[in-house]
Amino acid sequence: MTRARPWLRALHRDLGYLAVGLTVVYALSGIAVNHIADWDPNFDNFEARHQLALPLPTDDQALADRLLSELAVSDKPTEVYRSDVHEVSVLLDQRSFHVDTRTGAVLEDGQRPRFLLRVANWLHLNRGKKAWTYVADGYAGFLLILAATGLVMLPGRKGLIGRGGIMVALGVAVPVLYVTLSGGP
Repeated sequence: MTRARPWLRALHRDLGYLAVGLTVVYALSGIAVNHIADWDPNFDNFEARHQLALPLPTDDQALADRLLSELAVSDKPTEVYRSDVHEVSVLLDQRSFHVDTRTGAVLEDGQRPRFLLRVANWLHLNRGKKAWTYVADGYAGFLLILAATGLVMLPGRKGLIGRGGIMVALGVAVPVLYVTLSGGP
């Protein structure tokens, strides 16, 4: 084993460097997805207020066209409808406008994608399927090799026989205790 340690250390180091990028993506996404009940990790919800000059067109579609023109919105509405006697709603893909036809006040609400987190979550949850499944499996294999080579890198009291063995036992104990104490699946 003494002669193999330098090779194992080199393999451990190189695979560790290779895994850093994926580890960051999976770690950030894991934290975000674990707290999905507290916030939306994929989108940032927003509200904004605008004012249209009076008088407003009485035709709903003409009002929608003017609204989008004045606010320099190039997206096409998915729906325009009268949501109340004095309110016209203009729906777009990821936002909507609600126009008070008496005052010209406009409430805009919608969602903006959280670019980095949304992409990381998409990868982490394997929404892309296909080739990403092989990338994720390869990453899992790297992690297994990192764990195995890490177990035997240090000899003696600092390695698996001593302090390392205690740390491995604690690492195994965490999920075992959680499943046991929580009542399991």
